[in-house]
Amino acid sequence: MNGDVLQDIDNPWVRTQTKATDDGPEGLAGEFIGVRGRVFGLALKTGLFTVFTLGLYRFWMKTRLRRWYWSSVRVGGIPAEYVGDPLEKLLGFLIAVVFLAFYIGIVNLILMFLSFSLFQGNVAAYALSFVGVIPLWFYASYRARRYVLARTRWRSIRFGLEPGAWGYAWRALVHWAITIVTCGLLWPRMTFWLEKYRTDRTWYGDVKLEQMGKWTMLFGATKHIILALVIGGASLLLGTNGLFWAFLVTFACSIWFGYGLVYYRVKCWELLTNNKQANGIVFWAQPSPWRVFWIYALGYGITGFIASIFFTPLAMVALVAVGMLEELNLSVDAIEALPAWGLAIAGIMSYFAMFLVWGALRHAFVTMPLWRHYAGSLTVVDPGDIDRVSQRPRDAFDEAEGFAEALDVGAAI
Repeated sequence: MNGDVLQDIDNPWVRTQTKATDDGPEGLAGEFIGVRGRVFGLALKTGLFTVFTLGLYRFWMKTRLRRWYWSSVRVGGIPAEYVGDPLEKLLGFLIAVVFLAFYIGIVNLILMFLSFSLFQGNVAAYALSFVGVIPLWFYASYRARRYVLARTRWRSIRFGLEPGAWGYAWRALVHWAITIVTCGLLWPRMTFWLEKYRTDRTWYGDVKLEQMGKWTMLFGATKHIILALVIGGASLLLGTNGLFWAFLVTFACSIWFGYGLVYYRVKCWELLTNNKQANGIVFWAQPSPWRVFWIYALGYGITGFIASIFFTPLAMVALVAVGMLEELNLSVDAIEALPAWGLAIAGIMSYFAMFLVWGALRHAFVTMPLWRHYAGSLTVVDPGDIDRVSQRPRDAFDEAEGFAEALDVGAAI
């Protein structure tokens, strides 16, 4: 498929599907066609390759998983494409490691020297070093989004994000400071303005997206968080009839608060998406906060249950082995006399086995259902303007998402 040429819309492969929204207009319907077993097998297989290559294959693992997820998302029956290159990720990671090695080795050494010279201790050095990493965290998250968009296509048209990582970083610092000072009351303000900064620099081909609306429209999304905190705090301050009721109220408000966090995230995504536009193209999203909450609750519950079934035999084998050693009158000293490399290998294999199974189950029961729900809730309205979108130049962006990989920020599926 030629990435520089818009496909013929009369081709059956790209014939659009439509559905009506609640407001009447028809649009391109979103859907997700991936199945649970496929992503579980892919995540488990690529995870094994990553372990066998001592982590080197993880750049290929992430690329293959993204291609699977992207191709499973269909808007109007047309799949998205992810064309990222694992070698780009590897090169970007190595560049980021060199930079961070300089920061850790030189900057931290200078901070440690000044801290001992001025304060006779290392607390100030550790605090300043941590503060210095925070801007890099926001910087890395923006660059990761830029790379992912630059390697994403739909109808063979590239997405893109303008450079602006440092601008995003200092804005994020200011908004977070305001949010913390106001005890979280201006959290919706931060959510809106940071998303607006990213959206207003996002392109689909030669069409620029724009975030409309006002930040105050997100206040309603905080209602469950506020009610859970107010009711829970009032119950604790006023006291309850007995320890059991105090525990019951606290537990109920904790669950309510967790639902409130999910509700806030889902409603913000809905409101922000419905207030985006791109040269006449608008969006209509109707995700269900309650459905997303249960995907998290049941998904992680099922993941934990299956993982425990998988690891129970390993634990039993370990207990039996210890019992056999005791029956053979082998003491702890004898166990400690076993080769250190053998114990190390057994420990590492157990750790990575847990990591692999948990990760594959999480993809199958949490990540994939979330993608399916969000994709199915989205409609692109007024699709007539899409046919007039032209291709945009390729964003080389050779460093890829190296800083996000090195800092483990915004680089996951």
